[in-house]
Amino acid sequence: MNVYKRFARRTVLGALGSAGALGVLPPRLASAKSGFDWHKLALDVRGEMAWAWRNYVERAFGHDQIKPVSGTAEEFLLSTGPGLGLSIVEALDTLYVMGLDSELEEGVRWIKNNLHFDIDGELQVFEANIRMVGGLLSGWLATKNKHLLELAQDLANRLLPAFAKSPTGMPYRFVNLKTGAVRDPASYPAEIGTYISEFGTLSRAVGDNRYYDAAKKAAKGCFDQRSSIDLVADNIDIETGKWLSRRASIGPPSDSYFEYLYGGWRLFGDADFKNWYDVHAKAIAAYQIEILDGRLWFTQVDFETGARLDRHQSELAAFYAGLLGKAGDMEHARAYLNSWADVQARFGVLPEGFDYGTFAATRSTNELRPEFVDSCLALFVHSGDEHWQQLARIHYENMKATSRGPYGYTIIDDITTKPMKQGDACPGYWWAEQMKYYYLLFSGTNRFNYKRNYLSTEGKILDGLR
Repeated sequence: MNVYKRFARRTVLGALGSAGALGVLPPRLASAKSGFDWHKLALDVRGEMAWAWRNYVERAFGHDQIKPVSGTAEEFLLSTGPGLGLSIVEALDTLYVMGLDSELEEGVRWIKNNLHFDIDGELQVFEANIRMVGGLLSGWLATKNKHLLELAQDLANRLLPAFAKSPTGMPYRFVNLKTGAVRDPASYPAEIGTYISEFGTLSRAVGDNRYYDAAKKAAKGCFDQRSSIDLVADNIDIETGKWLSRRASIGPPSDSYFEYLYGGWRLFGDADFKNWYDVHAKAIAAYQIEILDGRLWFTQVDFETGARLDRHQSELAAFYAGLLGKAGDMEHARAYLNSWADVQARFGVLPEGFDYGTFAATRSTNELRPEFVDSCLALFVHSGDEHWQQLARIHYENMKATSRGPYGYTIIDDITTKPMKQGDACPGYWWAEQMKYYYLLFSGTNRFNYKRNYLSTEGKILDGLR
């Protein structure tokens, strides 16, 4: 499983009473300019989530993912062996913010009765962290169920050998959950630097700094190998610290490395992370911004010279608009997300790959990616501007029109056909990310703090749950 692989990237609740119902929209979120009924749209999102969950429970419960067209199941995290209930763990805090309390209890019950990590099997460290450690932590923050925290710590303990056995502190890509055996030193910035949000939250929760320290050392290891113009390439040998490529990109497989540099500052006030983020952000703005046909993009460049390599954009790169907004650069954030809005207007559903030089799709699939609407949420929370809600509404309505299958929501194999050709897979992040982003954008739920919050790269709410 590599970074490019598909979909790669309470009484549990008794004390909450009726808090799960859609709350009154806070004044700054009411967005009354257009008169659009956001409350009704939020209820629609909630209803679709509940419908998809019921299909998953009836046809694939405990398996990692449902196949929404055939109604069958598939695993994602382990190449062999049992399912780890990935979609359940991914969905926990989404179910919470939507007030789907009985569904949340159902998921927590399955986890308590079935989930364990004493398995002689190999996990990709990056995926295991953002999906499972993060999902269990956000589930614990939502429910206060200590078993979820204990499972998160148990899994993190099993991931630590990937860091401890590395001569640089940058983790190996794979680790055996039972033996601690590690492999694959050829890694990527995202798979090296995307740990501080989850590991730091865990350290704070259990009073053990091992997790925070391992995550920070890994991020510093990548930062220390930056070029003389402060860019990182996208492939590195973690044993030697030598780069294996020259391409610098804000997209995969580097993307969430930048997110978590900001996250280390935002969540923990660690000034080192702030400095590392600022150094990279300044260099990216200096060498990678290109304005073409009035649109702002971030081009791929040589990490040592800044020379442009190509104009390819992964849909995943749309996250960067939201990151810029969170970090205070709203000018570039707005411009970049509006460039992606033009792609949405052109295709209806965003293609997996896009060349802004030709304004053409380079990969015509759609993997139910959430990055565009993630950035809509970030800019909306920052500004209160209904424009970002409206872009997310289009995204939701187009997803509903093209990806709704008999038993849930599925990927699109070809967005250029009419009708669009559906695949048969629902990635775990669909439960964790865009359904949550839609709901938070449209509902104004009182289970979320719109003024102070932090969502991980996998959409897990690590700060801001009420």
